[in-house]
Amino acid sequence: MLQIDLWKRVVIWGLVALGVFFALPNAFYSRVELHNDAVKTIEQQGSTAEREAQVAGWPDFMPSGLVNLGLDLRGGAHLLAEVQVGDVYASRLEALWPEVRDALRPERDTVGTVRLMPSGERELRVRISQPEGMARALEVVRGLAQPVASLTSAGATDLEVNGQNDEIVVTLSEAEQQATDERTVRQSLEIIRRRIDAVGTREPTIQRQGNDRILIQVPGIGSTAELKEIIGTTAQLTFQPVVGRGSDASAPAGVGNEILPSLDEEGQFYTLEQVPVVSGEELVDAQPAFDQNGRPAVNFRFNPAGARKFGDYTASNIGSPFAIVLDGEVISAPVIQSHIAGGSGIITGNFTVEESTNLAVLLRAGALPAGLDFLEERTIGPQLGQDSIDAGKVATMVAFGAVLVFMFLTYGLFGLFANLALIINIGLLFGLLSIIGATLTLPGIAGIVLTVGMAVDANVLIFERIREELRTAKGPARAIELGYEKAQSAIVDANLTTIITAIILFTMGSGPVRGFAITLGLGIVTSVFTAIFVTRLFIAMWFHRTRPKTIEV
Repeated sequence: MLQIDLWKRVVIWGLVALGVFFALPNAFYSRVELHNDAVKTIEQQGSTAEREAQVAGWPDFMPSGLVNLGLDLRGGAHLLAEVQVGDVYASRLEALWPEVRDALRPERDTVGTVRLMPSGERELRVRISQPEGMARALEVVRGLAQPVASLTSAGATDLEVNGQNDEIVVTLSEAEQQATDERTVRQSLEIIRRRIDAVGTREPTIQRQGNDRILIQVPGIGSTAELKEIIGTTAQLTFQPVVGRGSDASAPAGVGNEILPSLDEEGQFYTLEQVPVVSGEELVDAQPAFDQNGRPAVNFRFNPAGARKFGDYTASNIGSPFAIVLDGEVISAPVIQSHIAGGSGIITGNFTVEESTNLAVLLRAGALPAGLDFLEERTIGPQLGQDSIDAGKVATMVAFGAVLVFMFLTYGLFGLFANLALIINIGLLFGLLSIIGATLTLPGIAGIVLTVGMAVDANVLIFERIREELRTAKGPARAIELGYEKAQSAIVDANLTTIITAIILFTMGSGPVRGFAITLGLGIVTSVFTAIFVTRLFIAMWFHRTRPKTIEV
């Protein structure tokens, strides 16, 4: 007989109820979205009467997860950036100069004096006064080379050292350049993601494209200029020794030095050593604060390595000025009064509270390791996004209505059961999308429309199989049981191949392609569940209530 155990019925109805429960917030999208934004804002900035009212607009005991709307539905900004990986080579070689100098210092009797010479972007040139000691100098400098930190370059070292007359030329090896490029793009990707997440945007798409490009799509941003302001600020913090101060920006700086403007003192310029004592890469925390005069400032703290270097420098340079440099401008140049231990300090300047807060966020996110060249910029307005939503709704409703009419006209009462299961299927699909926090795009809507069409395929197979069993003069209950049993393998096989396709699209694709794959894959799962279990449960409940002698499918 057509029997479904009680525990199975409980499980089926429980899963349906959970799916609809988690999908429910999407029916009140604007209200729930205001509630979620207010909760996040209260956590970051404190409570106000307006925010509390927005929080109260949606009950706390209800789920608040939503299907996030992608760039093409909400509107926002799109950027394609190219990472200037070559910038890292120059800074890496500049930082190598103190190591070369210190390594050659004990060999002064052999190599003579050591001087830094003007160098290209991808090389470091060092002159020794005794060329006859070149062999020993090359041996010492080559001893600074380290193994390349890459699985594909096992056994390779990071430096290539050659001699030209009385000059030592140091360059990065090919293997190290490749490893550096990979690290630079990965670091840029992570820093961009942290910066965008820090300003509270919803579900940004930040993905790597090719070897050195990054795709950035942020819904809700008004313009590409606003997005570039968020991700383009480097927040490069360094502490550099002061060589001199003056008002002439064109004065010769000397080899190994640079001239930078003062942020607060117009017309004043500082000559600084290019190699910093400590850099922002060794910063572990930065928080907005107030100085002893109640003015906005930023407290900072270094990691142990940075704290040691900072402490050693301040201990040996008491009475000398040092510059705090932010993005190529000297924001402060205090005189070291005492040994600063512990690796913490405070940055003061003419900040507003908002500026100090933003600076702290950027410092915590870290400095971009290389510059970005924006190759493509596009802004999608909210109105265009709303038009896309409306078009998607129309397409979904037309497909939904056509399928409902077809199933009812073709299979009668059984078609009605399939239609009810189809409605539940859509609710389960949106419940799953809400639980995983998926982002819905136009291709994602296409996946839902396709799901609606495919959702009844399993029911068609089952109902046609039941028709065949009825033709062999079997009883209604036995025909229904055999119809489900014999159609099940075909249903699983057909949907399994489609799921494999969705997995391949998700793994190999990016952006909208992945959105389509997610909705298609989840739609297949919910479709099979509703066809095999929910529709069968409807038929079983109807059959046990009416006990028909004959049935028509």
